[in-house]
Amino acid sequence: MVDFIDVIIPIPLKKLFTYTVTPAEAEFLKPGMRVAVPFGKSKIYTGLVFSVHKNEPAAYEAKDIQQILDDTPIVNAQQLKFWQWIASYYMCTLGDVMRAALPNAFILESETVVTKGKVAIIDDSVLKDDEFLVYEALQHQSTLKIQDISNILGKKNVLHVIKGLIEKEAVLVEEEVYEKYKPKLVRYVKLQTSYTSEKAFHELMEELSRAPKQRDVVLTLFSISAKTKKPVKVTDLVTESGASSSVVKALIDKGVLEEYHIQTDRVEYSGEDTEASKHLNEHQETALTEINSSFQSHAVTLLHGVTSSGKTEVYVKLIEAVLQQGRQVLYLLPEIALTTQLITRLQNYFGEQVAVFHSKYSAHERVEVWNQVLTNSAKAQIVLGARSSIFLPFNHLGLIVVDEEHEQSFKQFDPAPRYHARDAAVVLAHLHQAKTLLGSATPSLESYYNARQNKYGFVELLYRYNNVLMPDIELVDIKDKQKKKRMKGHFSDRLIEEMTETLAEGHQIILFQNRRGFSPIVECKTCGHAPECPNCDVSLTYHQYRNQLRCHYCGYQAAMIQDCLACGGQDLDSKGFGTEQIEEEVKILFPDYKVARMDLDTTRGKYGYEKIITALEQQEIDILVGTQMLTKGLDFRNVKLVGIMNADNMLNFPDFRAHERSFQLMLQVAGRAGRTAERGKVLIQTYNPHHNILQQVSTNNYIDMFKEQMNDRYNFKYPPIYKQIKITLKHKDFNRVETASIWFAKSLRQVFGDYVLGPEAPPVARIRNQFHKNILVKIPKKHSLAKTKEAIIKINNSFESVKDFRSVRVILNVDNF
Repeated sequence: MVDFIDVIIPIPLKKLFTYTVTPAEAEFLKPGMRVAVPFGKSKIYTGLVFSVHKNEPAAYEAKDIQQILDDTPIVNAQQLKFWQWIASYYMCTLGDVMRAALPNAFILESETVVTKGKVAIIDDSVLKDDEFLVYEALQHQSTLKIQDISNILGKKNVLHVIKGLIEKEAVLVEEEVYEKYKPKLVRYVKLQTSYTSEKAFHELMEELSRAPKQRDVVLTLFSISAKTKKPVKVTDLVTESGASSSVVKALIDKGVLEEYHIQTDRVEYSGEDTEASKHLNEHQETALTEINSSFQSHAVTLLHGVTSSGKTEVYVKLIEAVLQQGRQVLYLLPEIALTTQLITRLQNYFGEQVAVFHSKYSAHERVEVWNQVLTNSAKAQIVLGARSSIFLPFNHLGLIVVDEEHEQSFKQFDPAPRYHARDAAVVLAHLHQAKTLLGSATPSLESYYNARQNKYGFVELLYRYNNVLMPDIELVDIKDKQKKKRMKGHFSDRLIEEMTETLAEGHQIILFQNRRGFSPIVECKTCGHAPECPNCDVSLTYHQYRNQLRCHYCGYQAAMIQDCLACGGQDLDSKGFGTEQIEEEVKILFPDYKVARMDLDTTRGKYGYEKIITALEQQEIDILVGTQMLTKGLDFRNVKLVGIMNADNMLNFPDFRAHERSFQLMLQVAGRAGRTAERGKVLIQTYNPHHNILQQVSTNNYIDMFKEQMNDRYNFKYPPIYKQIKITLKHKDFNRVETASIWFAKSLRQVFGDYVLGPEAPPVARIRNQFHKNILVKIPKKHSLAKTKEAIIKINNSFESVKDFRSVRVILNVDNF
């Protein structure tokens, strides 16, 4: 009887694909192993074995696999269950989940390789010009890849050229699968064994007396080996001896030194011995006891702890307890910026048990962390990571900590799976029979609502560490200040006064403006024209430091215009302001102080965040201007003043969560102030100081905000009262997307009636030359979520079978918050 395997392929197709295997392969293969499989006419993909069985597919003839890529599974059974849940809940395919979950280096790529044909000599006259160039190149090189041929011919489409050469038997084509992950090898050197005796060593020294540099290198090697008793790296030897690497190479060539390589991890902990965790104060002790008792009855507990209350130390005590049981811990953070500060703190306590996983790591570094988690290595007992770390292959997960659980960065928007890491973490913990702790100073309405409904446990920590006072929050009415001519640029006299005082006392300042660039709109004063992005329906943002106009949606760039594109007028004015403009104004107002900026433009490199955060911690920066990156739970001891430049553009955002998000953002950024004995000060500049949200922020009144917002959610049927699925349709032809969205919404209304809103164009209706239309399906608690999704998928399948709509892209986004 023939054996078969079902394989997940990393492409967005709904079904699994079946391949044939020999009985020996069937016995060896287990779910979670990778295999190279042919797919389509000539593609080769890395597939992941889902199951081994004997059922032949009815619709097609199963192909053979090409090769087995693993000796043991790289994905475990619990992960596969978790993948299935993500695929079904977030309405995507297992291929999408595989693509998101596995580090890129695990997904082998196939490349078409062109080699010389069987015919020894070909008459050049039968070859066309392009064909001759390729044939000529193959005389000098044994193989060429498609990309190489494209470069030689300067064309993108070269398949017709290769086809012509194949017909003339001038070339052969084969698929080469190559492994992307390469282990890191470090060069070490040692003295050749023939020189290790005392007599031979003295003879060598005499021999090298005419080559003093080489003699110094050998002596340095001898002294390092005697001191450390460890293998000696070539780089260390070069540094210690002060010689160049060519001297070391000469000694290797002479046979005096012997080189060898050792495979090492790319990410290593290089710190000293670990220190004991801090003693908790009475409020933290009470919170810890309450969390532990809450875990007896609830799998998930919400910790509502005000900013600077010492939540991290409570987490550390919980982590210690879980590690003693021999189980792993996942510590989720919303931002890479946060990980840099926390890595240091956790490594001080747990040393090399901490592994870090996020998108700024290279593919090779991610593979190493993956393997360490899979083998339950001592180096990965605690995984600190951004949202993608929920996909790691945990075996003995005991606790998941979701810090700053309210953050929208936990939601993945593109590409699929469009999962929410906080919600997915709760399910992952359930699969491992582990506990989940959600922590935040400003919990999301969903989590707080679940705690109120007794679905989650609930613990409060309402006092700052060392009983430091909460910052004094003051609202500054800039409408009034402008009338009285008390503004200097975007700074009120009140803010300047406080900044002057804070700097004189030697403290630091954070200024928050949730917009990067210099100004969002450049406008002609003569005709009112503002330059717009050619691909999106947005005005271009002016970035002064590069003298560029940029689109923040598609990345389009253009040089700053000198005169109006519409009327040719020279009188251009910039409207609105971003972090760059604030930075410039601060430098003019406070020329003697060091100013820095932290936004997407200044933190692009792997260590971008680290440099700025370290500089602020070491007090090399006096004033830091930044976007919402600053708000995420960072701990700066010397910041006394926080200025929020303009609270109104957050409050007036067209989104049902705008008020909740504004409250969270402002309180979080306020929480960076006065974290030591000195009481911090927060100034919020606004045109509308009587706005409810601003009043609630100024009194730190979370409960009032919660009640008011929940009232709106009840009235307007929004989450967490109703679930919602957002359906976005995209196409470059406006009329087609218009017709398609009307058809889709009409079909949905036949099933769901008034619970369907739209189709409606979003605030930015065209992005990357694609017109967007949104449809919202609201799902009451009494309706079955699974049946609703089934109905939507059926409508989507019917939609795809309509010939005119086939090119319209449909995006299903579950819980689109």
